[in-house]
Amino acid sequence: MTQGVVKKKWFLCWLASAGLLVLLLVVGIYLYRDYQALLNEPLQFSPDRQHYTIRPGSSLGTVLAGLQQRRILTGRYYRYYLQYAAWRRGLSRRIQAGEYRIESGVLPVELLEQFARGATVQHRLTLVEGWRFRDVMRALRAHPALEHTLADDRPETVLAALAVDKQGIEGLFLADTWYFPRGSSDVSVLRRAHHALLEYLQAQWQERAPNLPYDSPEQALIMASIIEKETARAGERARIAGVFIRRLQRGMKLQSDPTVIFAMGDAFQGNIGKRDLAVVSPYNTYLHRGLPPTPIALSGAAAIHAALHPTEEDSLYFVARGDGSHQFSASLGEHNRAVRKYQLRR
Repeated sequence: MTQGVVKKKWFLCWLASAGLLVLLLVVGIYLYRDYQALLNEPLQFSPDRQHYTIRPGSSLGTVLAGLQQRRILTGRYYRYYLQYAAWRRGLSRRIQAGEYRIESGVLPVELLEQFARGATVQHRLTLVEGWRFRDVMRALRAHPALEHTLADDRPETVLAALAVDKQGIEGLFLADTWYFPRGSSDVSVLRRAHHALLEYLQAQWQERAPNLPYDSPEQALIMASIIEKETARAGERARIAGVFIRRLQRGMKLQSDPTVIFAMGDAFQGNIGKRDLAVVSPYNTYLHRGLPPTPIALSGAAAIHAALHPTEEDSLYFVARGDGSHQFSASLGEHNRAVRKYQLRR
């Protein structure tokens, strides 16, 4: 083979290689620009908000494929671009399972970061002040985002699941709004509400007013539950706490209607008659001095605070006015006049 032929073949090979490099460079530049453009272009889809669930153990590729099927991601190479972007940012193995709310207009990288943070949809359940245990269980059973793991709604079943050794189940959860991701168990919500109650009660106990007639934080919780059932007005809680505390200090019976209603159970039909005040029960504070043996309802933070920080007045009685408020009295005579005015006349 002549030297000229060799040089010609070498040149052709070099030319082909150079052409291939140029082609690869052009393709690379195009893909990089396409990659950058897509990463900086907000996602647009319909409807403007979608919920997407990542199953436990799902890979990033599986997640992105699912987003493409839902038309949240569009474009032939979108899935691969985002896999590369996640790899560069160290997010590939940090994707967390759960239910996500994806808003139209989010940037692709923001979506990846949302998955990596585990910023899942938070559902909520409100435990209302004054609720009984049966009300709590009814709300738990009805919530569609909770996993129902309790075999039944019996108090002993719930106490065992919570590993709580208490005389009763009433009032053991803090009345508040609780947030949780889909698939959380009913027990996990109850456990959080119970632990929050214990922490708040203990904190308030450490800061309680002096000379209160309680032997333990649990007694303060019992008082808070009575306050919760007596009034829904924020400005009256500490006043009612003061009335009951002064009655305890003087050895008087609390004579709280909600404790009688609790003692009556299912027999209560909306009104209390004179004979109902004689129902035989340790919860009947018309018969027994002191506090009932357990709380009678859920308490919120405000009622617990009131039970441990009562107002300093001289009132020993109160009666409902019929508009949600109460008339407070320092003497029995004054109280009887208020009863005639607001109760008997009505």
